[in-house]
Amino acid sequence: MQTRQLGHSGPKVSALGLGAMGMSDMYGPSDRAESIATVHAALDAGVTLIDTGDLYGSGHNEMLLAEALKDVARDRYELSVKFGALRDPGGAFLGYDARPNAVKNFLTMSLKRLRVDHIDVYRPARIDPQVPIEDTVGAIGEMVQAGYVRHIGLSELGVDNIRKAAATHAICDLQIEYSVISRGIEAAILPACRELGIGITAYGVLARGLISGHWSKNQPTAGRDMRNFSPRYQGENLDHNLALVEALGRVAADKGVTTAQLVIAWVAAQGNDIIPLVGARKRERLAEALGALDVVLTPADLAAIEAAAPKGAARGDRYPTALMHTLDSEK
Repeated sequence: MQTRQLGHSGPKVSALGLGAMGMSDMYGPSDRAESIATVHAALDAGVTLIDTGDLYGSGHNEMLLAEALKDVARDRYELSVKFGALRDPGGAFLGYDARPNAVKNFLTMSLKRLRVDHIDVYRPARIDPQVPIEDTVGAIGEMVQAGYVRHIGLSELGVDNIRKAAATHAICDLQIEYSVISRGIEAAILPACRELGIGITAYGVLARGLISGHWSKNQPTAGRDMRNFSPRYQGENLDHNLALVEALGRVAADKGVTTAQLVIAWVAAQGNDIIPLVGARKRERLAEALGALDVVLTPADLAAIEAAAPKGAARGDRYPTALMHTLDSEK
């Protein structure tokens, strides 16, 4: 397994991370046994970075990972955990709480659910508009000093708050959506992170399956699947975006790889400080994603990808309109 450094201050981790959200939430039903088998397959392949959040299934994902990791030596993996989202029993989002005491409360619960004595990278899922980011990061810093957290990460922050956070405590990485069709970080956020020595863990590298090469216009989805509400998956937007995927598929075919492998490799090729997260829920999808690590993109390949899906070509916001205001990175 290739490795990459998670920012100047973070750990060395596998060059591809496993995002576990879909095993519990957001994409409809999943198979518990297959999810656990996928975690084990990732570990066997040398994947060390596993990403979760206390909001995923309102604790279910952390408990699922605890089961999957119960017989695995703690030094074989790094846990990246998001916190702060508030949800009701029906799963609706109620906002965010990143007050210092709430930080410690969320952390305590995650440690219990995950059955570990420390979390490797702990990060607020979103900024709490009522709490300065310095206060939130400062509280996590206290937990670093106490030994419950190893490193501090951020998620979906804009440049101003990234700088404020970094001035408060060493930040190892920013977790943010980044893909061939979601390139908003390139203008200001990515340069700022590089200036500050902050790595990028890129989620959404397959745009929630849209650019995987496996999605079709009439793909069935369950009622709770977030893609039912995503602007990129609706009407004419979907037709347009799938045309981009077809063009990417032709580039992939010429290269002798799958579309998913091509677009994952594209993210990895944007810098050694970027680690793609793949939300595989099945072993076959994980195996396909791991194959991206062997794909070397030439300048001609990168030009062909750019021609197939030019920057800004996708149609539709990357989140449902009602949630876009929660993204500090979009302000």
